[in-house]
Amino acid sequence: MLDINTIEKLDKIATPFYYYDMDLFRRTVDTASELAQQHNIMVHYAVKANVERRLLEYISSKGFGADCVSGNEVLHAHECGFPAGKIVYAGVGKSDKEIYNALKLGIEAFNCESLQEIYVINEMAHVHGLKANVSVRINPDIDAHTHKYVTTGLYENKFGISQHEFDKLIDILKKSEHINFIGLHFHIGSQITRVDEVFALECRRVNEIVAYFERNGLTVSNINLGGGLGVDYDDPDENPIADFGTWFRTISENIVRRDDQKVHVEPGRSLVAQCGTLMSRVLFVKSGETKNFLIMDAGMNDLIRPALYGAYHKIENLSASQRTFYPTHQAYDIVGPVCESSDVWGAGRLLPLSVRGDLMAIRSTGAYGQVMASRYNMKDLAPSVFSDSLEDAAEAVDYFTLSSRA
Repeated sequence: MLDINTIEKLDKIATPFYYYDMDLFRRTVDTASELAQQHNIMVHYAVKANVERRLLEYISSKGFGADCVSGNEVLHAHECGFPAGKIVYAGVGKSDKEIYNALKLGIEAFNCESLQEIYVINEMAHVHGLKANVSVRINPDIDAHTHKYVTTGLYENKFGISQHEFDKLIDILKKSEHINFIGLHFHIGSQITRVDEVFALECRRVNEIVAYFERNGLTVSNINLGGGLGVDYDDPDENPIADFGTWFRTISENIVRRDDQKVHVEPGRSLVAQCGTLMSRVLFVKSGETKNFLIMDAGMNDLIRPALYGAYHKIENLSASQRTFYPTHQAYDIVGPVCESSDVWGAGRLLPLSVRGDLMAIRSTGAYGQVMASRYNMKDLAPSVFSDSLEDAAEAVDYFTLSSRA
């Protein structure tokens, strides 16, 4: 919960905007870094979760690598301080231009997701007189017990290569003279909360697959287990930092590795989700026959997760938390201004009696929030505001005025 002084400063800034708690962000990254070192696990930040430069520069300063899924992410990560030799490039649809630029940059590895992609990279490396480091993304056929749209490791999936292609894959890798095979890559899904159960199962399946490839003549130097560690969207104050301890311990206890093998993980959401809050304001209070609506100035254009996944985000009325009156609580359907019926933040949410102009906090939005925003309905993009520079933000952004807060 934010203190009164911080809320007063935030209330002076035009909404909507993304507020980043930089103290929590640094503590989260530092925790992950310390535990990764204890368990001898390499960390690559999944850039797609949030591309805010200030965040990336701090993450790179801790020695983390970057996991990218587009050519622009590769270039942006490099500009934000990630050495090319610590950048891995995944994604099912890499264009020729993106592959060429990454080859020139000298990235750590391409995480290839189809047999044809390996052919293409081998040929492009040959044409340009280069050799490409390649890991192969494998589908381990594991149910991550998460939302169907963020489950990625099942047998038939657009991501990765499945078991029926293993022998052909091994043959291609052996014959590709301009590819340096360095390892196997896995990623079974996102927002995984059954940490010990799911990741232990992943590790055991990975052990079997690594052994199969090595029995068939390929040395697996790198074992990349992907990301997926979930965060607590229900109670972000109770659990502000994801359970990195259980994650790393589960991996260490279940993965089989030689001294010369490196184990990698690719956290994204778990590093940035809880430090971010989408700040919005009540534009109108609308009373229906059976429902009451809070109409906000932030919409699905600012944060698409609830409309896209049906995702839950805790919502708080920061203005009401500072009042000594209006003690009554009421159920509201909290909606945005976008002309779509799916632009809903939450239905039947119990909040203190809310009025026009109240400052509202949509929590746990540091991951897949700002980075997925659009200008649908020609809305402006919500800017970033950082906890350690609130005074500058208040001066830089126009003050919000309301003709009435009644």
